Amino acid sequence: MRHQRVSVGPIALHSRHFWYCLLSGFFVGLSGSPTLVHAFFQSTANSETVAAPHDPVPNTPVARWWKGNLHTHSLWSDGNDFPEMISEWYRERNYNFLAISDHNLLQEGQRWMKQSALASRGAANALEKYRARFGGSWVETRGEEGTDSYQVRLKPLDEYRYLLEQRGEFILIPSEEITDRADGKPVHMNATNLDEVIQPLGGKTVREVMENNLRSVLEQEKAKGREILPHLNHPNFGYGITFEDLAAVMSERFFEVYNGHPGVNHRGDAKNPGVERMWDLANHLRVNKLGGSLLMGVATDDSHEYHGKPGSRPGRGWVMVRAEYLTPEHLIRAMKAGDFYSSSGATLSDIQWDAAAKKLSVTIEPAPGATYWTEYLVTTTSGEPEEIGRVGLATQELSSSYTLKDGETIVRAVVTSSLAPVDPVFDDQKQQAWTQPFTMVPAE
Repeated sequence: MRHQRVSVGPIALHSRHFWYCLLSGFFVGLSGSPTLVHAFFQSTANSETVAAPHDPVPNTPVARWWKGNLHTHSLWSDGNDFPEMISEWYRERNYNFLAISDHNLLQEGQRWMKQSALASRGAANALEKYRARFGGSWVETRGEEGTDSYQVRLKPLDEYRYLLEQRGEFILIPSEEITDRADGKPVHMNATNLDEVIQPLGGKTVREVMENNLRSVLEQEKAKGREILPHLNHPNFGYGITFEDLAAVMSERFFEVYNGHPGVNHRGDAKNPGVERMWDLANHLRVNKLGGSLLMGVATDDSHEYHGKPGSRPGRGWVMVRAEYLTPEHLIRAMKAGDFYSSSGATLSDIQWDAAAKKLSVTIEPAPGATYWTEYLVTTTSGEPEEIGRVGLATQELSSSYTLKDGETIVRAVVTSSLAPVDPVFDDQKQQAWTQPFTMVPAE
């Protein structure tokens, strides 16, 4: 008779069942109260393990959507809360992954911070909240409380992650915001799933800085044999990066189409296009003029403020990634394949690109009381401004599709809800979701 080792999930047992369990192959500690154990059947002839029902890591997983934020700051750089508190905020709100991307560093080594420095960042009560949530045995301080010598230790990622990560439900990914400048203009790039910190390399021009820092990221990815996701941050911050820059640096495949920081000029101004318009213009140049690959768009928080004050707060922008497993490698591979969308509140249940039929299909997961407006934005080869990001179809249907016509080379969809975001960044803002762009033009 062939036996398998099968997990049947948690079982509540009393101590009087101990001998039965022992004879049945279970192991359980003796106590008078019910004890949760996992039951397994196993023979020496076959050590195969079958996951229990509802196990967060099933034997044959089906690709699903995972929610995450890839741009966040903590007390390790210019944020105003402890990384454990930030991570807990996202975990409690059903995020599946988080990358805390402090400036030009990874959270490693010894770091102490004065209580007075917390107050200077608008976080005078942060230590009190930290201790209340995680306890005095976890929080480490030194010096005399109430004096300038009083300090609190900032824990590194490899120490605090084990307190917060949950198998198949929530993970933390090491990240850095590579913070650089060129000709007085800010050039910031996030690198997600780094193994070692990358120091900014600088350059004479914006494009040279982008290329230098991106090359360092890709070299580490190859040397370490790990998936790393670089993406360009807030291009309109200081109006430092143009759509021509985004098009020219072809090796940069990702940028922030939405950033929740109120100071990054998301909508542009009279002289500078908004970030979405930059996206369409850059992709027209990349695909139709340069024969290159599409630029994909991520949404992020870029959160710094965690105590309810005005500023860049968490929960404003995220990505939804479709993958089988909740690991950095599987998430990043899915994003590199374009199997994700970005959101400031709207939720999609399905996105399908049929390359043979040249058809993009989108299905919305509606929120109670909301109506939706989906626009399919298309770009043609003509190069005329009105033909770049033109509305090919607008619909209020929850499920819709668009097929590229002759002369049209790129299509993407943006879904806008009638509901405002929970924490809007600008006046009259509505919840949105952005698919990735798709094209029939192969990159050279």
